[in-house]
Amino acid sequence: MLMNFVNSFHMKKIQMVDLKGQYSKIKEEVDSSVLEVLESTAYINGPRVHEFQKNLESYLGVKHVIPCANGTDALQIAMMGLGLKPGDEVITADFTFAATVEVIALLQLTPVLVDVDPVSFNIDIDAIKRAITPKTKAIVPVHLFGMCANMEAIMQIANDHNLFVIEDNAQAIGSTYTYSNGKKAKAGTIGHVASTSFFPSKNLGCYGDGGAIFTNDDDLAHTIRGIVNHGMYERYHHDVVGVNSRLDSIQAAILDIKLKKLDAYNRARQKAARAYNFAFKDQANIIIPTGKDVCSGICDTCDCHVFHQYTLRIINSNRDALVKHLNEKGIPCGVYYPIPLHRQKAYLDERYNEDDFKVTNQLVKEVVSLPMHTELDDEQIEFITTTVINFVNS
Repeated sequence: MLMNFVNSFHMKKIQMVDLKGQYSKIKEEVDSSVLEVLESTAYINGPRVHEFQKNLESYLGVKHVIPCANGTDALQIAMMGLGLKPGDEVITADFTFAATVEVIALLQLTPVLVDVDPVSFNIDIDAIKRAITPKTKAIVPVHLFGMCANMEAIMQIANDHNLFVIEDNAQAIGSTYTYSNGKKAKAGTIGHVASTSFFPSKNLGCYGDGGAIFTNDDDLAHTIRGIVNHGMYERYHHDVVGVNSRLDSIQAAILDIKLKKLDAYNRARQKAARAYNFAFKDQANIIIPTGKDVCSGICDTCDCHVFHQYTLRIINSNRDALVKHLNEKGIPCGVYYPIPLHRQKAYLDERYNEDDFKVTNQLVKEVVSLPMHTELDDEQIEFITTTVINFVNS
């Protein structure tokens, strides 16, 4: 106990996301690239934006990347590009950040929230099937916390019912989905269209706001390129209803540097997750993150989960008291998410039945996300895991 106290006294301060530590390692490259943009004065749609776009297309193996201002815009623009109409029903997960359902409501579409799988935290396949009606036009699977949803099953449902699939890939860029036949595809390249966020805390994050839309559909990509730029394909000719949503050149320059390091960044997260998993694996009051038929980062070559968050389920103990205890010990943590979307004031709907959200209603009482980033070291992880284990077993 004394040794743990001494170690914690000298230990580097634990961050939920250590952006400063990560920046210090790429400072020279970033500073130089930002200065180049400033000297070029090509701040909007400049060469660095196009360079990053091409490099991201190559990394993902997708035909079209359309950069935009942020991840929420990306999701909204993807739906606009598909031509969804007010009243069309869009199925998505109840257990996720509000942006996913927010854009559905903004476009006057009808959000249909469904429960999630208790193991992977991703949208439940059977719940999708039960929710389909003649008004259903799209499914939005969220690749939550860094793991792909069951895209093979989702695409089969979509094909059977003639539905669009819009992947919300804000948390899983770099993750790889493996089909039952062994074929692999990057998250965000499987559905008809996908969105992502480059918010600073993401696995691939810029130093402000940013986002992008991905698709292999040439016609859809053309439509979306007009939408992000006021509906223009030719200056002052507005062919479609659009928005003003652009990734600026400074952010693109930063992202292009970090894209080259994304796989290494994800491997660092996976290494930290393995250390967490090893420490927690025999704890009866803790359920570690995993997924059906995947190793969840335990093996050295895993690419199925990129751990945007490392999220535990705390059972037979008090999650909220644990959060308070961790904060008192200088360990930041987060509850993602404390309130199901179907209970949020903005999205209350008499159609919803609490019995249809048993898993989500349980998860919001149990989940806690521990520090997860590229700069975590063994000493910090040991202190975090020991603190958690001692509390839940006390």
